[in-house]
Amino acid sequence: MIRPRVWAPAAEHVDLVRGSENGPAFPLRPTGDGWWVGDMDLAHGQRYSFSLDGGPPRPDPRSSWQPDGVHAASAAYDHTLFPWRDNRWRGRELRGAVLYELHVGTFTPAGTLDAAAARLEHLQELGADFVELMPLAAFDGDRGWGYDGVDLWAVHERYGGPDALKRFVDAAHRRGLGVLLDVVHNHLGPAGEYLHEFGPYFAAEETPWGPAVNLDGPGSDEVRAFLCENALSWLRDFHLDGLRLDAIHAFRDERATPYLEELSAAVDRLADETGRPLLLVAESDRNDPATVTRRTLGGLGLHAQWSDDIHHALHVALTGEREGYYADFADPGALTKVFAGAFFHDGTWSSFRGRSHGRPVPRSGPRALEPWRFVASLQTHDQVGNRAAGERLAALVDVGALAAGAALLLLGPFTPMLFMGEEWGASTPWCFFSSFSDPALARRVREGRRREFPGWPAKDVPDPQDPRTYLASILDWQEAAEEEHARLLRWYADLVTIRRSLPGVVSDAWDAEVERERAVVVMRRPTVTVVANLGRGPTPMPEVPGTVLLRWPADVPSSDWLMGGEVLVLG
Repeated sequence: MIRPRVWAPAAEHVDLVRGSENGPAFPLRPTGDGWWVGDMDLAHGQRYSFSLDGGPPRPDPRSSWQPDGVHAASAAYDHTLFPWRDNRWRGRELRGAVLYELHVGTFTPAGTLDAAAARLEHLQELGADFVELMPLAAFDGDRGWGYDGVDLWAVHERYGGPDALKRFVDAAHRRGLGVLLDVVHNHLGPAGEYLHEFGPYFAAEETPWGPAVNLDGPGSDEVRAFLCENALSWLRDFHLDGLRLDAIHAFRDERATPYLEELSAAVDRLADETGRPLLLVAESDRNDPATVTRRTLGGLGLHAQWSDDIHHALHVALTGEREGYYADFADPGALTKVFAGAFFHDGTWSSFRGRSHGRPVPRSGPRALEPWRFVASLQTHDQVGNRAAGERLAALVDVGALAAGAALLLLGPFTPMLFMGEEWGASTPWCFFSSFSDPALARRVREGRRREFPGWPAKDVPDPQDPRTYLASILDWQEAAEEEHARLLRWYADLVTIRRSLPGVVSDAWDAEVERERAVVVMRRPTVTVVANLGRGPTPMPEVPGTVLLRWPADVPSSDWLMGGEVLVLG
């Protein structure tokens, strides 16, 4: 049974509306500090909503279940009823792990959590340690990336709702896989957002995606508690192993103790209570090592962060693209620098930003950070989906470059993350798509997307609202069995095996030396060396000692020449 309660500090009276929009209303009583509570319990599954000062019924801001969508009544959800079977799960550390990012709606044709769970054996055989789910918070419409969520505590019903997420986590844990969830606490979506009616959840400042969340203004104590409790609920009630925090650089927070510091402390306390590691991984554009520095040393205390600089340096080396923010990474020393310190911009001039940017990562002394605290990638939802036509890396380079990138990523010093389908060179694009029900909003999204790519004809930029854009982005699993794709899949799995079995590949030391001489890239680490020819023609083999552990293509005989597209892993 669920006791209804809600924070609505400006309301003069609050009613609980049971059942449908026209259902009976029951007054809630104030309990102080803006809170209202009911004197009756709700049964699991019972529909309900709140009416403020006689206004229209609105979903519960803390609703875990929106079976009829974000504009409809909430359904009471009892977390104690789910029959968990992961009692032997003790969690996983991030050190040494391989992450696998997936979008539930396009991971399988069915687009549900149950269908995704049926594919977990593939991830287990690949050697992944964590599944990182893109946002699941309920949003308007059926299709979307998830970054327009408006009911932050609820699991999007199209994906299966809260029980489906629990089944997915339970199945993953029984296969030895941890589960991370991408959460968006810096803004809410534009459709179905009723949170502002309940209290001062938003600040006057704007993010690129809408009003900033109120983290430091009047009433922000309860707003911060709302977000923190939301994070803890995912970890505690859904047994998740960690959260990826979206765009923390978009937070507006001037308080002496930042919200993120409070959150990391709360998550660490919950980890102590549960006896298993719980992780916070940040997406940050700041290039600030304080993000993952311990709280006792003045940092935020998050456990890891994405490093886009590593992605950009690898992408430019593999593709030769130099437009936009890739321009700085055409520097011949970019690969060397990011492998030595995670950030290319560490206080240096950023031409894209028109200013200096970042700060060096401490690699020695009491504030030293380990390289595995930085998540590296060749592809992510952002780096693929924010291209005009959603082209994956496989559409931009030949398979030899894909193999080279995989070797540098998986045998490098950082925590590698793969994007779904990358491991077999999926040919399907991954586009930006949405399904907003308001025609005016849909039109603004469509036009705004086209404005992002002024050099492209409008007809060549996929319409986000067109169902065909979404359908084209669904993975084609039959490809993985085709020989060309299957060879790349075996290459990825073999690299993960070497990563796990060879001492020194996973290390706390900054021990990666990367050299680039024209088309040839050499990455030296204490127990493994990667040599890759990113060009088309043969070049003299560099003088690199060691025994060949793995070769791409596998049928190329040893010689004094390194063929175009050839990759060697030496140990």
